[in-house]
Formats: sequence, structure tokens, C-alpha cells
Amino acid sequence: MALSPFDDHALRGGVLDRCAEAGVTVVAHSPLGGPRRAGRLARHEALAAVAEDHGATAAEVALAWLLGLAPGLVAIPGAQRPETARSSARAGALRLDEEERERLHAAFGRSWSSPAATASDGDVVVVMGIPGAGKTHVAEDYAAQGYLRLNRDERGGSLRELAGALDDALSSGVTNVVLDNTYLSRAARSYVVETAARHGLRARCVWLDTPLAQAQVNLVERLLDRFGELPTPEDLEAAREEPGLLAPTSQMRAVRQLEPPSADEGFADVEHVPFARLVRPGGEAVLVAAAAVGRPGWEDALARTSAAPHLVFDWRPGGSASDLDDVVLALASLVSGPVEGALCPHPGGPPICWCRPPLPGLPLAFARRHGLDPARSLVVGASPAHRTLANALGARYEQLPSS
Repeated sequence: MALSPFDDHALRGGVLDRCAEAGVTVVAHSPLGGPRRAGRLARHEALAAVAEDHGATAAEVALAWLLGLAPGLVAIPGAQRPETARSSARAGALRLDEEERERLHAAFGRSWSSPAATASDGDVVVVMGIPGAGKTHVAEDYAAQGYLRLNRDERGGSLRELAGALDDALSSGVTNVVLDNTYLSRAARSYVVETAARHGLRARCVWLDTPLAQAQVNLVERLLDRFGELPTPEDLEAAREEPGLLAPTSQMRAVRQLEPPSADEGFADVEHVPFARLVRPGGEAVLVAAAAVGRPGWEDALARTSAAPHLVFDWRPGGSASDLDDVVLALASLVSGPVEGALCPHPGGPPICWCRPPLPGLPLAFARRHGLDPARSLVVGASPAHRTLANALGARYEQLPSS
């Protein structure tokens, strides 16, 4: 793994500690930061001072410091010249005392340890979850209780810089802070935990364990608030710098990267919050997959919902809404309620839109236009994807047979 004074993800994320516990050797590549960054070591004040005390180079001290991070750690620095190889060999015999190591830890701006939770009158709360999990609402509740809210979407910058803002706030006397950001990894959360501990405050985690399908519903609702209608891929591309306006693939990537929080990161407490959708006002919608119309029993299934608003939906790459006209007319002849058609025309591959079933964009936009509650609705479908959509909406589902 990449491991150097410039690459600390494996340390902050606990990978190095876990390997040491399991007796697994770690091979650190680019231990001096790689060719483009290695030259910066000689200009590092703390490294230069320790190197002068030992009659060594800054690179040798950096390697010695790295080798002392865990037993069995192996560093493989590149060497294109004999003198570079000899320098690396000298680093293996260089011994730094505890005071020197602490100086270097501090100089690199990292402790990499999981500080013990401390008892105090203050509280630093990390609200975490994937995009669309509902972090904003939880943070607003804390803010209403007097907590200072630190949010990267509002402030900009990186999570590391946000930890600096936390440090400034705690230094100024603030004792209750809530941070609601997408802290997917232990490494990302470590900055907050360390900063809180440095000020003698405990850090708590509120983990919104929202399933992807429900987070997708939340994110589409956010997009409908922003655009007034379901955005096109071009709309999403134009608004990609706006916080919280994501394409489906970005949200899916966050799920893959998620590392669930645990107390061994240094949190005083990890509150696990399962997802629960609030009851919303509105009547019933009937959401009909175009492929279900014409299947055996389709008339009986839909005759029972005659007066409700009906949506016929489908995905046909390169198609247009008029492609559904015949299906809409067939359904309109059977029911008394209004019938609309909505089609996703976008191509296959990773989704670039929110309207491709089983993504919930088309039903949610329809429900909003008519003041309906998707969770009180019925999905009539013909495939597992349609069942997936019904589950995401919290709707009832009726599967029609193929023959």
C-alpha cells in the first residue's frame, strides 16, 4: 500500500494496526512520497532538524520514522543511483527516540492513534451516512439545541480543512459542535475525533443507516425541490458543482466506499439510526409498467383502482413519450382516473439520469405533480426491477404473469 509522510489513509483507516494485530506484513510503496514529492522532504523543518542531530538526510529520517510505525513494516523506496540505495540502507539502522518520533508526528499534523474519549461538558457530534441519508435534518435538530453546525457543502474545502474549522471553533470557546458530512471512511472521520480529543471533548457518531434505495428517493425529492421537475442528464451536469445534486452513479459509489463506524475509532458512542420514512399526505397512485399492459390478468388488476391517477412508465433508449401512446390509450379505456405516460429515453450502461427504472424518478415526479403519496400506491409490474421500484417507494406490488 502507499504509505509515507504524505500518504496516511492506511494509518488513519486502521489498516496498518489491523495488519499488525494479525501478524500480516505491510509493504509500503512510495515511502518517500514518490518522485514528485520526495524533494519536499529536505525542506521540511522538523525532518531537517532531526536529520542534523543524527548526521543523516531528511529522507533517511523519514524512512526511519516510517519503519517504526509498526512491526514487520517493509518499505521499498525507489533507487536509481547507488548512493540512493546506500542512503536507504542507512535509514534501516537509524533509531529515533520517542521524543523525536512525537516531534515528527506533530510536524506531520497527525497522531494516527484512536484517542480515548474524554469526559467534559462539551460534545462533538459527527452525523454520517451516504448522500441522501437525511443528515441535514438531524444536524438542524442539533443546531436548534445550540450546537454550532459545520457543513462542507456550505463552507467548501476539504474534510481536512473542516477539521481545521472545528479546531478554530473549539479554541474560541465553542463546546458543542455538529458536523454533517459524508464521512464514508475511518480515515475521513479521524480528523474530527483527534481534534475533539485534543480539546478534551468527546466525539460521538450518529450513523444514519439509510439503504441505498431509500437514499435515492430522498435525493430525487431534493432534485424535484431544486428544479421543480425531474432533471435531465444535461441539467445534472450543469449543476454538478451545487452541493447534494448528484447523478445515481455518484451515490452508488459512496455506498461501495462506506466503512461503518465503530467505537474503536475513538468515538465515545456510536448511535445507529435505522431508516424510517415519515408518513406523507396524499392519495393513492397506480404505477403501471408498460410491459405489464396486455399480460394475463392486467385488466382485473387495474379495474380495482379505476378512479386513481395512473402512470404508465417504461425505459426505451432513444425513444420518446409518444411511444407509450397506445399503452396509455389502452389503459385509459379501462379506468376512469387520469392516465399519463412517462418514458426514460437514455442509453444503457451506468445510469446518467434518475428516470430509468428501477430508479424512482418517474413515479416520484408523477406523485408530486398530483399530490399523491408513493407509499400508499400500487405498482403493477412484470419484472424483478419493478418489484425493486415498489420496495423503494414503500408501495404495494402486483406481479403479472408472462403467460
